[in-house]
Amino acid sequence: MNNYRKINNLTGWSVFASALAVYVNTVEPTASLWDCGEFIASSYKLLIQHPPGAPFFLLVGRMFSFLAVGDTAQVAFWINILSALCSAFTILFLFWTITLLGQKVMKTSDVPAMPQTVGLMVAGAIGALAYAFTDTFWFSAVESEVYAMSTLFTAFVVWAILKWEHIVEESAANRWLILIAYIIGLSIGTHLLNLVTIPALALAYYFKKYKPTFKGGFLSLFVGLCIIGVLMVGLRTGLPSVAGKFDVFFVNTLGLPFNSGLIVFASLLIGALVYGIYYSIRKNKVSLNTALLGVAFILIGYSSYSIIMIRVQYNPPVNLNNPNDITGFMSYLNMEQYGSGRPLFYGQYFTADIIDQQKGAVKYKKGKDKYEVYDYEFKNTYDPKQSTIFPRMYSRDRNHAQLYRQMLGIREGEKPSMGDNLRFLFSYQLGHMYGRYFMWNFAGKDSDQEGAGWMASLSSDSKLPSEISNNKAHNQFYMLPLILGVLGLIYQFARHKQSFLFVTLLFFLTGIALVLYLNSPPTEPRERDYIYVGSFYAFAIWMGLGVLAICDYISKLVKQEMLRPVIAGALCATIPVILASQNWDDHDRSGRYFAVDSAKNLLNSCAPNAILFTNGDNDTYPLWYAQEVEGVRRDVRVCVTQFMGTDWYIDQLKRKTYDSEPLPISLKPENYVASANNQIFYYENPNIKKGINLQEYLKLIRDDHPALKVPLQNGESINILPSNKLVLPVNRQAVLQKNFIPKELQGLLKDSMEFELNKDHLFKDDLVFLDILANNNWERPIYFSSLFTAAKYNLSSYTQIEGMVCRLLPVQVPGAEQGFVNADISYDNLMNKCEWRGLDDPKVYHDEVHRNYISNWGRLSYLQLATQFLNENNQAKAKEVLLHSLKTIPDESIPYDRICSLYVAPLMAVGEQKKALQIASTMARRADENLSYYLDNQITNRVALQENLVILNQLATVMKEEIPAEAPHYQALFDKHYTRFQQ
Repeated sequence: MNNYRKINNLTGWSVFASALAVYVNTVEPTASLWDCGEFIASSYKLLIQHPPGAPFFLLVGRMFSFLAVGDTAQVAFWINILSALCSAFTILFLFWTITLLGQKVMKTSDVPAMPQTVGLMVAGAIGALAYAFTDTFWFSAVESEVYAMSTLFTAFVVWAILKWEHIVEESAANRWLILIAYIIGLSIGTHLLNLVTIPALALAYYFKKYKPTFKGGFLSLFVGLCIIGVLMVGLRTGLPSVAGKFDVFFVNTLGLPFNSGLIVFASLLIGALVYGIYYSIRKNKVSLNTALLGVAFILIGYSSYSIIMIRVQYNPPVNLNNPNDITGFMSYLNMEQYGSGRPLFYGQYFTADIIDQQKGAVKYKKGKDKYEVYDYEFKNTYDPKQSTIFPRMYSRDRNHAQLYRQMLGIREGEKPSMGDNLRFLFSYQLGHMYGRYFMWNFAGKDSDQEGAGWMASLSSDSKLPSEISNNKAHNQFYMLPLILGVLGLIYQFARHKQSFLFVTLLFFLTGIALVLYLNSPPTEPRERDYIYVGSFYAFAIWMGLGVLAICDYISKLVKQEMLRPVIAGALCATIPVILASQNWDDHDRSGRYFAVDSAKNLLNSCAPNAILFTNGDNDTYPLWYAQEVEGVRRDVRVCVTQFMGTDWYIDQLKRKTYDSEPLPISLKPENYVASANNQIFYYENPNIKKGINLQEYLKLIRDDHPALKVPLQNGESINILPSNKLVLPVNRQAVLQKNFIPKELQGLLKDSMEFELNKDHLFKDDLVFLDILANNNWERPIYFSSLFTAAKYNLSSYTQIEGMVCRLLPVQVPGAEQGFVNADISYDNLMNKCEWRGLDDPKVYHDEVHRNYISNWGRLSYLQLATQFLNENNQAKAKEVLLHSLKTIPDESIPYDRICSLYVAPLMAVGEQKKALQIASTMARRADENLSYYLDNQITNRVALQENLVILNQLATVMKEEIPAEAPHYQALFDKHYTRFQQ
């Protein structure tokens, strides 16, 4: 037994070391896009991140940040290493899980013979390493996100319950159950994925403790689901909710100080637990004692959430939702910021009308001496004729409704049926949002393009367009991992049905059950494959057992026992090798710096003491990282437009942060707290012809003046906007003295700034922006991270483009509807202040999201500057900018995109005809390949089709104007594909 244990341990740690070495070599050296910048900044300073938080991850991340030894530029790397380490430990526990289950399947003793030992080691190593190199798991292993740590917790509890099964002595076995409970408690402070495994753990417990029957197995699953409910509702949110009610009662009714109710509730809870444990020991009730200790250790693990309540009292710079009291903490845990949950068992179709809205539970907030009522929960009642059991098509978002109809061919005005409902479930939710991700990991992946499919055939890449075949994420596994996993599934079912049920339940609960629970809308902001990583983990167990199946199948051909695992291992070892070799280039982030460089470029492009309005995670989180961790440009106030409709964020904007003074917000708390002015509808007043004075309108809002009120049917009233034409007075003399208007534009400065809103209502975030604009008096520079953000307020024509950022000015340049380019400032920002590490290195991988940002923030900015120089007859500067752009962001590393087709005419204008023709030829050939592929194979990717048609059309137009002899070729390509597209 000792020899087997030594071999098992040494082999497991060797697999761990191999996985860790790969992850360390491919880890991103700094912050990534999406939530990673927020996680790193929040870990480094223990900030309050987005709900429901991940306090345990932040605490451990804070410890890893110490390894940077004061070098803030290394903080992100070391927190990324935390994910790499967690992922490597996941592989270790997966290895040991496969060997434990392998013993069950092979029906060996605790001391397997040497041939069996070798077979188990080979199976564990191949299954674990294959999973280590799968697409989804590897992606999370090299960035600072919670999914690596969450998967580690899942792997640990699965391994621990299998270890528990092997322990005969009850007291020792119960310690393992308590350890599992503690890990589950810790996992709640990271991510909730671990809770989904509980029914599988309950089934394993039942198999050991009782003689299995169908009824007993069903009841054990039911108990497991109930435990999830108790932990999710009773412990995670229920205990804080009850504690909150205690505190409200003690403060508001008994007149005691704040937190007195919390202290009493905590004392009662702890006292009850202590007494229960004491009672179980005195009465020798072992099961009760184990259960109560389990609850106690879950609470100890869950106590990591106390860091949220501690840190929020210091009002950190990033303080999302500001959960500074027990009622705010409940709102934070319940993610009320994101709205009501998605219907599961019964609810509305997307076409359902709201027939009633009822006022629900009271919402409290901490006042001066007691908790004050500041809002109510509201519940919509939908037309029961447009409701259904098991609703899948529920979202009433306008864009979602259009997509539902488009996906299922539902005509406008037509109501969906249950058949449509189920078709959406199977085709999109189960097929596109799970099955496609599953096949990405075990069959192959087309590319990294949004909505990319899986490799459905073994056909040659010669039939694919170069844009796909040359894509680093074009990975072909020849379905070998899938086949091996299916073999393992069949083998386990045939040899050991109890363990098969355990793994199958784990696979289902962390995959298909999550699909049903999450009830995805028809579009997501990004691919969501990381959600189902636990399901892929379960399938990797079958991959390991598949090696044992092959070993068993060849036993008739190979009589020598020791040769069987060697041959099986040699055959199956190709699978982790293929996965590693295919996935390496699109998972190696070792030279990627774009997220942080773009954030620094944005901040450094702003004038001192600027206000920068951003839109979206990738506009914002890297900026938080740059300011909070590396201390870049803390005089710039980053304003996230999505948060500006919340009272807690408005309060934060009204306070000083680092070197940034409070923002000039005149609205009083009663104007924006809770649901106040959430939505202001536009009711046109025909007597108002020239628009309304914005400053006067905001004064009426502040005064809650009855002149703006319109009554509602329920007896309440709301504010209105009587005209969508706004006029902001401008003090010309004061503005000119500040000297930020270019001399050539000063003649365009008027006494007022007039603009027309492009929407029929104002949300609270719009109101706050207008308040800042009206009260800033042009004291602080106002910037937008992109023209898209400026367009939200229909202010693009008032923007001055300064490289990557757009500055708001009280002047409009005739004809510059999308902003006027200040050539001098843009040149300094783009050519001297911007850093683009790694963009010129073809070995550095940038996925589609990165490429889009590089195009919109990089190539487009250079193109706009070069075009402006041409308008100013400065061909030398235009040429310098264009060539610098093409050198900094070459086709070899970031392939030409639609914006590059607009480079052709300027290149010809500066005398670079050869370079222009080379770009045009390359792009035309690729567009021809792409369109032929999509149209020949009837792939209805309208975005890709339209983009490639636009490229050909732009090239044909340029050639007609610049080189007429070349034009027929490009026009013929466009006409050919456009005709087919129209059919």
